Amino acid sequence: MRPPELRLRLAAILAADAVGYSRLMSVDAHGTIEALDTARRTFQTISVAQGGRVIDTAGDSVLAIFKTAAGAITAALAIQNDLEARAEATPEDRRLRFRIGLHLGDVVQKADGSVYGDGVNVAARLQSTAPAGGIVASESEACFRHAAGRP
Repeated sequence: MRPPELRLRLAAILAADAVGYSRLMSVDAHGTIEALDTARRTFQTISVAQGGRVIDTAGDSVLAIFKTAAGAITAALAIQNDLEARAEATPEDRRLRFRIGLHLGDVVQKADGSVYGDGVNVAARLQSTAPAGGIVASESEACFRHAAGRP
């Protein structure tokens, strides 16, 4: 059996995770699952519109890759704005919010499109430091700052 094709490539990586998901599930499982499904559709739609694609949605997390840093930052901002607008009618303690981490780095891509490697790990670590509803981008990549319109 031939090993799967692996390709090293540069990608803008978006890693997101829901804040307080377990608590929300214990309070209102049905409502939380509905909010998660809506959020996943938002991630998918906006990612594709910005030249990206959602790779994985395991549990309450989302992993997406983009061709450009500008696409990733534009998507992250639009996703957070859209999710916040949709949640306005929901009581504060019941809102499903995401932390998003962005990193421009190398990934190892399998033939099926899944990605692995340090770039993914860095994006995931960054998202864990973001505030609820916030975005953290790697400082080592000035293109994220440029894409966001900051020097």
